[in-house]
Amino acid sequence: MKFGDFKTKFRDLPLLPSRIIFGNASGAELNQLNRWRKQGLLLQLRRGLYMLGKADRKIEPSRMYMAGQIYQPSYVSLEYALNRYGLIPERVADVTSIATKKTAIFANDFGTFTYQTVRPAAFRGFVSGNDEAGLPYFIAEPEKAVADFVYMNLDRITAGAAEKTLLESFRFQNLGLLRKKKIADYFGLFNSGKMAEIGEILQAMARRRP
Repeated sequence: MKFGDFKTKFRDLPLLPSRIIFGNASGAELNQLNRWRKQGLLLQLRRGLYMLGKADRKIEPSRMYMAGQIYQPSYVSLEYALNRYGLIPERVADVTSIATKKTAIFANDFGTFTYQTVRPAAFRGFVSGNDEAGLPYFIAEPEKAVADFVYMNLDRITAGAAEKTLLESFRFQNLGLLRKKKIADYFGLFNSGKMAEIGEILQAMARRRP
């Protein structure tokens, strides 16, 4: 297939999985994709997932949409979601997500996409949204993003110093925006006494902040 025919056929799709392009692709077809990638006509987000170059694509998907397509099932959470909700002050470059499969990192032309693992029972507490192109993504609710982050950093929190760690080391802010019932629900998903204790501390902190 000539590239002109290829881009005309697929330019209305935001991303191009190789299975959609060729089905069970042959070695020659995969080599063709690789040649186009080296020429800059295609961008590779991960093995088997591509996007047309900027000059040829009609849809501009967000990185949150890409994150959900690169590694499935997953939802955006942790630092990226915390910054988006204004719960931490730092600007976050990498898109951080939660998945049920093993921890993974993918780097491509759009940045770094990292995925941390939780057990299936804790894989909830996220909502759907649509980006500027109308494409769907999943993102943790604010309270679940906090719970996910605390769980991933649980070994950094010592008894008696939880509040100080949350405020000074993790730099949480705007805690009054959090819903106390949601904090209890989501911290309880991890079946951890320490998580439950920190959840109670966080609820008290949220109550003290308008």
